[in-house]
Amino acid sequence: MYKSLAAACLAVAVSLGGAVMSQAADKKFVTIGTGGITGVYYPTGGAIAKIVNQNTAKHHVKCSVEATGASVFNINAIVAGDLEFGIAQADRQYQAYNGLAEWAGKPQKDLRAMFSLAPECVTFVVAEDSGIKSINDVKGKIVNIGNPGSGNRQNAIDIFNSVNINYEKDFKAESLKSADAPRMLQDGRIDGFFFTVGHPNGNIKEATSGKRKCRIVSITNIEPLLKKFPYYSIGKIDMAAYPEATNASDGTVSTVSMLATFVTSAKVPDDVVYAITKEVFEHLDEFKKLHPALAGLTREGMMQGNTIPLHPGAEKYFKEVGLIK
Repeated sequence: MYKSLAAACLAVAVSLGGAVMSQAADKKFVTIGTGGITGVYYPTGGAIAKIVNQNTAKHHVKCSVEATGASVFNINAIVAGDLEFGIAQADRQYQAYNGLAEWAGKPQKDLRAMFSLAPECVTFVVAEDSGIKSINDVKGKIVNIGNPGSGNRQNAIDIFNSVNINYEKDFKAESLKSADAPRMLQDGRIDGFFFTVGHPNGNIKEATSGKRKCRIVSITNIEPLLKKFPYYSIGKIDMAAYPEATNASDGTVSTVSMLATFVTSAKVPDDVVYAITKEVFEHLDEFKKLHPALAGLTREGMMQGNTIPLHPGAEKYFKEVGLIK
């Protein structure tokens, strides 16, 4: 799972002698799984890698970032040993650890939490000419709920179930990737799409600034959803980020939200997890400046939203600084 420079450069080391080997043998190369390059996960993973890599000489951990299919892909790759770290929605870590949804009957008990990141809002963007003003107006429409395995898709299904709308019968549910949805909406091929994401977001800006006028729909009356699932909460989308949306003057839009989380495996060494956790928390002000979605992070807030056990390496740091007793 870990790729030491000694292994990667074996042929060179043999020819140059043991000095090269000894200088780099303790360096650990790890990879962070993120999401699509147009979303928030990819730049967030890049921000973590940048912060960590500034001090590689001190802690000997070197991070790289990989664009992936996001939450489900990252979790599966982590438990399979193909990735060391990844970003995942709080609901997805909960489901994987407890053997629910895609992991039904197969709980992933090696999955571990490290810390939470930016809040993510279930964002429902619709064309103004679709006539959709609320979640209940989707009947007979064409709505993208997200590609199979995506957090978007499960969030949309959960919301529809909570208001007694059958996504398989009451409307035509498309299964597009999030990056494709704005173009399809502007081309008139769908009436709306769901995207669970931190704000501001480029995909949402693309959709709301096109020739076909669009709005972001409030998702309300979701008390049954909040009661059933521990990871959902009520969120707000600041419409100042989308001035060309037809309902920009609303100020904020109510919706369902949860936290994005940084996860790993119990098999990843404590010292590696400790080093990454410490670097992010001790350079939090710098970290927050690397993407607008991270601007509101606080040390205390990053302790919330973890719905599975903490990795001992992260726990060690949090105890040292008094964030947990």
